[in-house]
Amino acid sequence: MKNNNYNGALQQPIGSGFNATSTTTDVIKGIHLKGKTAIITGGYAGIGLETTKTLIEAGATVVVPARDIEKARKNLAGLVNVEVETMDLMDFNSIKTFAEKFLVSGRPLDLLINNAGIMWVPLRRDARGYESQLSTNHLGHFQLTAGLWSALKKATGARVVNVSSYGHQIASFNFDDPNFEKQEYQTLVGYGQSKSANNLFAVELDARGSESGIRAYSLHPGSVNHTDLGREAPMELYQQMGTHDVNGNIFPEVEKKLKTLQQGAATTVWCATSPLLNDIGGVYCEDADIAELDLGNIEHLISEPSTLRGVRPYAVDQENAKRLWDLSEKMTGITFNAD
Repeated sequence: MKNNNYNGALQQPIGSGFNATSTTTDVIKGIHLKGKTAIITGGYAGIGLETTKTLIEAGATVVVPARDIEKARKNLAGLVNVEVETMDLMDFNSIKTFAEKFLVSGRPLDLLINNAGIMWVPLRRDARGYESQLSTNHLGHFQLTAGLWSALKKATGARVVNVSSYGHQIASFNFDDPNFEKQEYQTLVGYGQSKSANNLFAVELDARGSESGIRAYSLHPGSVNHTDLGREAPMELYQQMGTHDVNGNIFPEVEKKLKTLQQGAATTVWCATSPLLNDIGGVYCEDADIAELDLGNIEHLISEPSTLRGVRPYAVDQENAKRLWDLSEKMTGITFNAD
């Protein structure tokens, strides 16, 4: 029996009963989270906000670390059992301070949802010189997970969920030049490798953490409407992909195929709470089920969101996962003993 997802050993749908149209209400039905504590990065906008609302409604207390504290408080106003704290995923000290404050509370951490992310941004670097998409989407979450590890171990059956993307198919992780110091910066490639990192991190985290009762997952939310994730992306990119017209408007026939926020957050909630995953971890999921390996047998069309599925072998590769872990420790300057 396989107990990890190295090289996609567990990477096949399990017949969850859900699909691309399933919502957060569908997947949380019958699941109660009273007494549970969750941390959701970016849990105050887009699918992160929908995830926060869903877990609160199921009885959980949700802590939302936010870079934009005022926006977070405004968007979360009126919700009960939610706590807002300051944290910037590109700031090492900010992450350290947040994690230490949570540990002082003495609470077990049942769910860590690494949801926050940036996409298709101009070249920026953090204080260490690391490219911003890699820094925000992976390295910040790597450090955060390490900092909260003892709280995760305190919980019974804790889960870590990395919100990745089909975008991992754009690029594998570039171990030789992850920060674009030698090659010309390409924002799509930077985004793609950061999402491949999300997947590889889940694979290795689960392999190391499962003995402590901690399981990890990564996922593609789907092509979702009404998020601000691509707010800095050049319109030319969307036009090249055939989703927008010359005036920058999304084609109606494309828009109607996009997921709602409730559908977009469904896979996150499913990964975080489904009993079907109690004995399975390290897998990449989509449409509230485990995705299949993409061995070149899936035809992908940007204008047909339902075809944007599957996980590439390089994003669940054992050697890549271990190599990324070692590199992440080196880049963050921390030792993450996930056992």
